[in-house]
This record gives sequence, structure tokens and C-alpha cells, in this order.
Amino acid sequence: MSKDVKSVVDEFHQVVNMTPKTLESWLDTEESQSVGQKDGDDESIGHKSGRHIIQLLEKKDDYSDDDLSHMKKVISYVHRHSAQKPSGDIEHSRWRYSLMNWGHDPLK
Repeated sequence: MSKDVKSVVDEFHQVVNMTPKTLESWLDTEESQSVGQKDGDDESIGHKSGRHIIQLLEKKDDYSDDDLSHMKKVISYVHRHSAQKPSGDIEHSRWRYSLMNWGHDPLK
């Protein structure tokens, strides 16, 4: 694994702080399915991303270019969205729910 690939994989595993099982359970909830942009589909972009993240977390290596591209997208989304933290209680916020769809629980 090249140094660049390793740094992407390492950062992905730092920003994604939910286990595959926890993320899978989360994606089944009404709260998860109630947030996010829909791209002409019933499922939001973040929800689709969450399903892809589960697959990535279950891999140990042998990442495709598409896998690495998605990891970079997840890293970017989590950093960008985290910077937009609303004031007040975030536990039941759409902001937190969106981040969780992308594998990051800001309360962890």
C-alpha cells in the first residue's frame, strides 16, 4: 500500500467512528432515513454512502480506486459538516443524524 493510499485509509478510519454493525442498525432507523439530500431517488445520498461505508469497513485492504474516492468523499463531508455544528443540544438534531449516515457520531 502506497503512502498516499495509507494516509487516506488511516484518515477514513479516524473520521468514521461507528462500527459496521452500529452503522447498519442506524441506517435502519426512521431518523436516518429522514435526513439528507435525495438525488431523484427515495434514498438520500448520505444513506447510500452509509451502506458503502459498511462495505469499506469490512475490507482490510485491496481497495479499488472507487473505494479510495469514496473514502476521500467521506473524509471531506465529515470535516465540512462538522464545521457547521449548530448551537444547543445536538443529540436529536438533523445535523447529527446526517453525520451518522456518513459513519461519524459527533457525540462519541
